[in-house]
Amino acid sequence: QAQVVESGGGLVKPGGSLRLSCAASLGSLGSFSEYPMGWYRQAPGEQREQVGTITTDGRTFYEDFAKGRFTISRDNAKKMVYLQMNSLVPEDTTKYLCHVEYTSIWGTGTQVTVSS
Repeated sequence: QAQVVESGGGLVKPGGSLRLSCAASLGSLGSFSEYPMGWYRQAPGEQREQVGTITTDGRTFYEDFAKGRFTISRDNAKKMVYLQMNSLVPEDTTKYLCHVEYTSIWGTGTQVTVSS
């Protein structure tokens, strides 16, 4: 019964910004606030890669390509996690997925396309 659902993807021009959202419903797994969350991305035919993670108390960690451009945040009261993406480039075009860390719970993803 646990699931996460992403939203907020779309088409944006290079240099633009986009904010993705992930709504969590963990059911019998327990409290959302007790799980670290992660954002990942995966293009067709390519291996999935991590964007970054956020701990239960709000500390964030990012892969190099995301540092300085992307920001992960969470709202435990709303059971939401966000990915703010700025200074987007065409190489950011792919599907972005939300993940409950240390579990097998993945969202199906939301598509981001950066193009002029």
